[in-house]
Amino acid sequence: MLLQAFIAGNEVQVSYCSEQLYFRLARTDHPVAAAMQQLLFPISVMNVDLPASLWMSITALGSIGVMLPVGLAAAAWLALGYGWKYTIQWLALLGAGSGCVALSKIAFIGWGVGMRNIDFTGISGHAFMATAVLPVACFVALLPARGAVRAGGVALGLLLGVVVGGSRVVVNAHSVSEVVTGCALGGAVAIAFVSIAWRAEPGKLSPTPVTASLCAVVVALHGVPVPTQHWITEIALGLSGHGRPYVRARWKAKIYRAPERRADLYAPRYRAAA
Repeated sequence: MLLQAFIAGNEVQVSYCSEQLYFRLARTDHPVAAAMQQLLFPISVMNVDLPASLWMSITALGSIGVMLPVGLAAAAWLALGYGWKYTIQWLALLGAGSGCVALSKIAFIGWGVGMRNIDFTGISGHAFMATAVLPVACFVALLPARGAVRAGGVALGLLLGVVVGGSRVVVNAHSVSEVVTGCALGGAVAIAFVSIAWRAEPGKLSPTPVTASLCAVVVALHGVPVPTQHWITEIALGLSGHGRPYVRARWKAKIYRAPERRADLYAPRYRAAA
């Protein structure tokens, strides 16, 4: 129903969805959820109607097709201005976090590993990428500035990342628990790198070309589809040997029998051919 509302451009229902997100967050006992709740407070109490197209644009910002190139562009600027030390550290942190996201998704799709009581089937990749990359992108762009300005940029990046994460709940792509874990993991990656690179010598990069290049990447790649879910599903099925993936609805209802293995699915066909 939520997706139908977005396709139809039903702004009243979209506003209702944002209010429901606010109250769902209120029932989630996690500091990241509390931050997201405060962020959405004006929407819920002021009855601000957000167009469906705006929510879809926000959620598309967290796509790996946008955030990964932005993260790589930030790494390139770090290498250009500060050598490879900070570049390697940033890519290592981002890679480790991305690996956690992928493993959580593969575990569910391939073997049904999740937590029904909190509706968790895997860490939100959009929430993770947005909260990991946007603060670091702002930090790299503002490295020549004073510490207070850099801190403000990091805070703004985290805020934008949380908004992207919240949009995943609004469009019914993820549960609150999946978005909260994604934001928490992404925020941890961003803060860890900022802590490492905070004392980097300022003045080696001009903020104008850095900011312009990062914005250009976002504008150029925003909305470009990347079939990451298909790739992860293929990997999960290949590793598990199952012929079909676990899906949320049947898994939550506990009516989902274990998928047959691919070898079992194709064995009768091979015997008949013989």
